[in-house]
Amino acid sequence: MQKQILIVGAGFAGMWAALSAARLADKNQQPIDITVIAPQPELRVRPRFYENAVQTLVAPLQPLFDVTGVRFLQGHVEQILPGSKEVSWKDASGENHLHHYDRLVLASGSQVNRDIVAGAAEHAFDLDQLESATVLEQHINDLAQQPESDARNTVVVCGGGFTGIEMALELPGRLRKILGADAKTRVVVVERGAQPGGRWSKALRDVIIEASAELGVEWKVNAEVERVDASGVTLKDGLVIASQTVIWTVGVQANGLTAQIDAPRDRQGRLHVNANLQVVGHEDIYATGDVAYAATDDKGNHALMTCQHAILLGKFAGNNAAASLLNVAPLPYRQEMYVTCLDLGAWGAVYTEGWDQQVKLTRAEAKKLKVSIVSELIYPPKAERAAAFEVADPYAPFV
Repeated sequence: MQKQILIVGAGFAGMWAALSAARLADKNQQPIDITVIAPQPELRVRPRFYENAVQTLVAPLQPLFDVTGVRFLQGHVEQILPGSKEVSWKDASGENHLHHYDRLVLASGSQVNRDIVAGAAEHAFDLDQLESATVLEQHINDLAQQPESDARNTVVVCGGGFTGIEMALELPGRLRKILGADAKTRVVVVERGAQPGGRWSKALRDVIIEASAELGVEWKVNAEVERVDASGVTLKDGLVIASQTVIWTVGVQANGLTAQIDAPRDRQGRLHVNANLQVVGHEDIYATGDVAYAATDDKGNHALMTCQHAILLGKFAGNNAAASLLNVAPLPYRQEMYVTCLDLGAWGAVYTEGWDQQVKLTRAEAKKLKVSIVSELIYPPKAERAAAFEVADPYAPFV
């Protein structure tokens, strides 16, 4: 019987893990059964969910899996059973199954936790998953049908991280198109830090502040949300912001399957892994993407929950899972280069290099690069076997 690699998840990390494992098996001319279990055979381009037309931001994966010999099972994993090297999963019709593995690659991603603040789960929107981002987009598009009020014209974005910033700075232009150029709209970012972008370099922070001011986006800093209800947001200092549209972008946690593996995890639930991306204490289980707490270098930096890191983590995890079955030397994960390219709405964008976030491009130049990255570079390769395997090499240039 062929050895089996089972990959849980078909996001950036899961997709690339499958292709990378298939590539190494093909290169060594030794067949391995590579299976992906995920809710749908498509890559959902999550980094773009702050944009319009969210439902178009997907890329089909079945043709790519077909030409590379990857088997796809539609469903979701409910339980990991390391003792018997099995997972329990439920298919699209609700039927339960067990699937054996010789190597497991956990690439099940992450999600926003709206339960950390009273009322957020019931009354806040998010752009974390395709379904919830679609609901948010439809809600924003329908605002013009609501009676004129300050609450209708105000959007509160909870969290000033990259997701919150991209959403907030996209909104002024979108609201003008929906509510009219003369509407007195308001976009407010609630941030618990002392200043906008306070966790990043001064150069990047200054750009965020400049772009926010030019677009009229307000920041409430040193602020935390006490509760969310149908009328808006109440902050812990007692300030009430009336709003029909509260968007939640904080509290991102690794998928709950990580808790089923007896291994160290970080505060976001990510599994500690070694240089080969094996879960500590579990040689047969690899973690990748948003579920992996992985060192990117020897300087103390760790991969972030971004597609930039997920893509390369996926390639290394898939390669190393296959290598362990083929008696081939693994490739230790390294990702020395770190960049950011942050969309800042009508103002443009900002591009930085290095963990110290040196600003290299701004405004229109950075926007052009941002569009290229999110509309071309992060998408799956064409469904051509040789071409797909070429870019699935962990040492290939960034796709």
